Amino acid sequence: MEAKKLILLRTRVAFLGVVALCFVILVRLVYIQLIERPRWESAASENGLQYRTIKATRGNIYANGGQLLATSMPLFKVAIDPVVIPADVYQRDIDSLTVLLSHFFKDLTPREYFRKINNARVAGKRYIVLNNEPVNFKDKKRLEAWPLFREGQRRGGVIFEKVERRSYPYGQTAARVIGYVQEDSGRVGLEYSFDRTLAGINGNALYQRVSGSEWKPVSDFSQMVPTDGYDLYTTLDIDVQEIAAEELKKALEEHQADFGCVIVMEVKTGYIRAMANFGRNLDGDYVENYNYAVGEQGSTDPGSTFKLASAIALFEDNPMLELSDTIETGGGTYNFYGATMRDARAGGFGRLTIQQVFEQSSNVGVSKLITRQFGERPADFVNKLYEMQLGAALNFQLKGVAKPYIKTPEDKTWSATSLPWMSVGYEMRLSPLHTLTLYNAIANGGRMMQPQIVREVRRATQPIEQFVPGILSERICNDTTLQKVQTILEGVVQRGTARAIRSNQYRIAGKTGTSQKIDPKTGRYSPTKYYTSFAGYFPAEAPKYTCIVVIDSPRGFKQYGADVSAPVFRKVADRLYVRDLEMQQSTEALSPKQAFQTNIPADQVAYQQDVRFIMRALNIPSAVTAESEWVVPIAQPMQVSWKERSIQADRVPNVIGMSLRDALYILENRGFKVYFEGRGKVKTQSLMPGSALPSNKRIVLSLQ
Repeated sequence: MEAKKLILLRTRVAFLGVVALCFVILVRLVYIQLIERPRWESAASENGLQYRTIKATRGNIYANGGQLLATSMPLFKVAIDPVVIPADVYQRDIDSLTVLLSHFFKDLTPREYFRKINNARVAGKRYIVLNNEPVNFKDKKRLEAWPLFREGQRRGGVIFEKVERRSYPYGQTAARVIGYVQEDSGRVGLEYSFDRTLAGINGNALYQRVSGSEWKPVSDFSQMVPTDGYDLYTTLDIDVQEIAAEELKKALEEHQADFGCVIVMEVKTGYIRAMANFGRNLDGDYVENYNYAVGEQGSTDPGSTFKLASAIALFEDNPMLELSDTIETGGGTYNFYGATMRDARAGGFGRLTIQQVFEQSSNVGVSKLITRQFGERPADFVNKLYEMQLGAALNFQLKGVAKPYIKTPEDKTWSATSLPWMSVGYEMRLSPLHTLTLYNAIANGGRMMQPQIVREVRRATQPIEQFVPGILSERICNDTTLQKVQTILEGVVQRGTARAIRSNQYRIAGKTGTSQKIDPKTGRYSPTKYYTSFAGYFPAEAPKYTCIVVIDSPRGFKQYGADVSAPVFRKVADRLYVRDLEMQQSTEALSPKQAFQTNIPADQVAYQQDVRFIMRALNIPSAVTAESEWVVPIAQPMQVSWKERSIQADRVPNVIGMSLRDALYILENRGFKVYFEGRGKVKTQSLMPGSALPSNKRIVLSLQ
């Protein structure tokens, strides 16, 4: 028993001793952390030890097809600690190393590199940067095999410090949408909107200060490894993006406009396939300097593209209205409560059907229709706009989207003229993306899709988060209204203000828009500056894409949406149609055969081989059955046929209708001395075609 008591006593004493020791350690830790912390931090600073952040590798951004839009290039700064190198290794390898460094970096001679490293070794410097230009991973592996460097950090002294540089393989393509996160120039685009997702979690490592502001890592064992960022997979189609950007930039340069944007959306999903933005910099060049498609600077009075919303509200409120009903638009002006509404056409349109009011974009006609329907209850008109989601935020995945502004009768700026002017797209602010979302709903059978630009977040091949297409409204209007407005939008292109962009291969539906800009100096609408746009979808037979084109403040005699923005829409649509076999097949299956429309002059004479090549390249149905070298077109209902233009060797050639180049080719090859006046095609020739050859062979051509 005595032995047992002795053991228990010793155990208790040992236990109490351990508890006391732990308590002392705890007290000491608290004392060091709270009381002595400044002293130890000062000592650490003096000794040059510090934990520093190791940035995580930022995630990549991909296009819909897997093309890399943004990535972090892993680069390495090459440094050396010459003190740790054993003397025998140093003597053996230093000369070879300096020669290789000189050949690789091409900035110093081998002797200069030797002097730089050797002086640091003699002075006891533990860290020198060999070259300020970082090397890529491939070159790093190459350098690791060099003499001295192959000994590693402990015996060879080499230090490869990882640095990263954000790279954008497609340059300026979608630059503002992809964006950037930079301390000196701000944060925008996907890089900013998904910064947390892309950034990852930084690590840290213990560094030692070796001289001045130079630090080197102590060892790999002191590191907390960073967690790399996730990858973004966007909905952007790089081919569609490049087409949109190319056509927009050409139009901006042609019209010397201030800025512009093009958005292409996929009808069924709401996926953004292209979002191109260009504005002028101080040098007058067009660059992606702002996202006008969604930002505040691009949010303004939409103009006549808004008349689609007015048409929907009109037919929803009065289902008995038919497109064939008429209204008097008069001589092109109408007075609303002391303010004059004007049509673009001088002299006006007179009496028009409702279909024609929208096709010809009659401001007087639209405002009279809306005022007649909603004049006593303007709140009902505004409510219908909100039912179309025009006043709601889109919850788009990019930050910085402008909030829409739809004026209500409760607004202190509301007046008697607000309703008629709102009906034609004034006294409000909408971004191009908001307008396009409405048009997309009409193309999509009334279902309004939420615009989407990111479809998935991944880590390598593992999905982390997927974004399914969202629906803002299952039905923005009834079927009867939908059919009427679809008919209107197709009529605008077939017979109305956008008839210049109609196509023979597929149908386009859409609406032109032109609104006056507010002069910041006067606060009033400027009569010389316009915001031009065209919004629509194609092919109308089976809509696949909606698109909006905005060109702000064009200069020159072309200042309307039909002349400035609509042609860009047609060029983008044509290029997308040509590259999409499925779209072509669906169009051919659904479209009734229509008479072929051609602008080829009837007296145009062309070289047969050129005709075959051009007709095939442009996919124009034609029949070239003539066997002669030169042919003349005959427009027929379903194609263009070409009849023979014979050129007799022993008679005066008939060159009327030919280009000057073709005429010179024929006449000079037959020994004629040719004189000409004017420009264009050959209108007349001094010698009668088919007559006998004159002795002097002198001929005068008149061009027109």
